[in-house]
Amino acid sequence: MVRNDEFFLRKWVSYYGGILGKENLYILFDGKDQKAPDFCQGANILVHERITGKVIKADKGRIRCISSCAQSLMDRYDLALGTDVDEFLAVDPALGVSLPEYLSSLDIKATVSGLGVDVAQHLELETEIDSLRPFLSQRRFGYLTSRYTKATVMAGRQRWGSGFHRVKGRNYHIDPHLFLFHFGCVDYKMLEKKHGDKERISSGWSRHFRKRVRSIRIVTSADVRPWDVTVRRMRLLQTVVRQVFALNKPGSLGLRVVVEIPERFRNVV
Repeated sequence: MVRNDEFFLRKWVSYYGGILGKENLYILFDGKDQKAPDFCQGANILVHERITGKVIKADKGRIRCISSCAQSLMDRYDLALGTDVDEFLAVDPALGVSLPEYLSSLDIKATVSGLGVDVAQHLELETEIDSLRPFLSQRRFGYLTSRYTKATVMAGRQRWGSGFHRVKGRNYHIDPHLFLFHFGCVDYKMLEKKHGDKERISSGWSRHFRKRVRSIRIVTSADVRPWDVTVRRMRLLQTVVRQVFALNKPGSLGLRVVVEIPERFRNVV
């Protein structure tokens, strides 16, 4: 589901359309004042009444709409992938298989997650993002946070919780070869521009912007750890540690763990 975010939507359509086929993409436009860009042609477009309210209330309304859409498709599909427009699920290129090939090899009872990697701009080493080049060829560092270890893949007629953070009533499983790359913090100047968007601010997005700027500061200042051993440890930690008020959501104890993303991911997204 998207509203006024052509920058990430273009990348989302290109990425998922390339590996799943555009005919298998479902894009929900939040508000009948929205018009699907030409690059969405070939995907399934749904435009509905704007879901209004502050962030938490609106998020719940949006996820109900998205879950209903996904449930209606389960007569035709084995799995549904749900993400925000700036999130990209990827299988480790070291395996040499595509995302659909890998997911098809798994026995998914209800849901599976990729380890969350919050990709943020390093202000001292990286310049503005170029939308025409792969993002991971321009951004080297990721903050491993349970905030983006989401229940992205859903099997059967389940229901997502707000923001795809969980599948309601079911436990989560973090797969050892899947990663969810979040690019909401990929460019500081882009964040500044969004912070000036009166519509977003009036809907209560100021807190979200502060969190994203915080991720950029963490990536810029933190000690960088090696990828392989660190992602294994963080996956184990997030499997064991649960959110206090939602035991089917992973936690990470507030640790600020930053890794360098390996070269093999450079052209993935």
